[in-house]
Amino acid sequence: MTSRIPRDSRLRLVRPRPLAAAPRAMTERPSRRPAPRPPAGTPAQAELARMARSRLAGAARVAHWADAALGPGREAGQPDGQATLSDASAERAAADLGLTVAQVRADWDTARLAGLVEVHGDSARPGWRLRAWDRDDSAVLRGWVAFFDAWSLAHPEPAELGAATVAEVVSAMPQVLSFLQLSAGPVPVAQLLDLLEQRVTELRTERCEIPYGPQPAPDRELAEDTPLAPLLDWALHALASVGALTYGDAQATLTPLGSWAVWVKLEQICVAAQSPAGNIEAVAEEMLRGCAQLRPKAARDEYRAWLAARPVGSAVTELLSAARGEDALLRGLAFEALRVVGAPAEPDVRAVVDEPTLRPYALLWLAVHDGADPEDAHEVLTREEATWLWVDTAAAVADHGEAPLLVRHLESAVQPTVPMLLDEVRAVGHPRTVQVLVALAAAHPDPALAKAVRRAAFQVHTGGS
Repeated sequence: MTSRIPRDSRLRLVRPRPLAAAPRAMTERPSRRPAPRPPAGTPAQAELARMARSRLAGAARVAHWADAALGPGREAGQPDGQATLSDASAERAAADLGLTVAQVRADWDTARLAGLVEVHGDSARPGWRLRAWDRDDSAVLRGWVAFFDAWSLAHPEPAELGAATVAEVVSAMPQVLSFLQLSAGPVPVAQLLDLLEQRVTELRTERCEIPYGPQPAPDRELAEDTPLAPLLDWALHALASVGALTYGDAQATLTPLGSWAVWVKLEQICVAAQSPAGNIEAVAEEMLRGCAQLRPKAARDEYRAWLAARPVGSAVTELLSAARGEDALLRGLAFEALRVVGAPAEPDVRAVVDEPTLRPYALLWLAVHDGADPEDAHEVLTREEATWLWVDTAAAVADHGEAPLLVRHLESAVQPTVPMLLDEVRAVGHPRTVQVLVALAAAHPDPALAKAVRRAAFQVHTGGS
């Protein structure tokens, strides 16, 4: 007779690692890439934030007042789809803050443009920037840049100016601002007017609005027939009203805040132009699929380029929509891209915590955002949530990875043995459980373990126990 060595029926796993460690490509801690340096003479971030806080002090005061005085469920706005303060609320704020009603309304409008309050239908709620106002200089600067971007709304054009020409001037002003930034000092308005006229002419030429040849000109506004001086005067006054420049004595000069903001915009354009994989114009789902085969750093560069080319709010919405799809790999990649977004994505990520499909990802994202070490972030998950995420990640590996990677994915389970893992996987109710278990059984080299996994897959499929 031949003896047999008893098989260890417990089917032990190797020492479990935190769930956040697998697969590495989806949860690796982003390396910090050095930020480009602003031009020489630019004040430090803390000083720029002090300037921005001073410029937006009135808006922050009204926003804080609204947060404290107008709690959820109270009638505070008018049903205009813009969350405008009602007359009663504006009068109450004026009395409480020692301001006029006009000042309150102006500061409220500034708070909305700077993202200190966020409009949702007919209601408004405190923005993430307001919550971070006193402790986060980057949040303050983001708020001021949002206000700077909205300069044409903060100081509306006179009614007598033609809307079409106003739109052309608004489109042309970035080049004017870039010239001011490069000049690094006062520039005569006459020189700025020449530049504006050239840029408006270029814009019209690009749209084929400038006739060529001997044919008579159509009845359109042409650059030589359009008085741009009043429009430039309006634009410079508007930019001065948001604190981007000083304007007087027939010359304009960017403020330190304005010079820094223009530099930030130029950097964003450069980032967008350096997309490593050329996915800038793709929708979020296609962009994420294009990043699936990239190494983590290259993928983060692609996320940055894609985000730089679109408004943050719409980009976050698009990423979360992609995360809700059936492809688990895109779900993980979407939250990696949201890590690149950072703090502006926090309200939207918190809003999806109650969605079962996104909850584990959102909780991990928020834990890291709030300062937890990525290696320890998994501790915020319940055992059930961790198991659900294990199955979801396994589905991504099964769909897009190789068999050895799926086998190694066992190491990331929180359960100490395979039988415990299988019991909890069956109980968690993930829609891809059967496919994951079948793929794992086919990939694992241990016949006994593969048999146990296949049995579990069959039980889930038939509803047995």
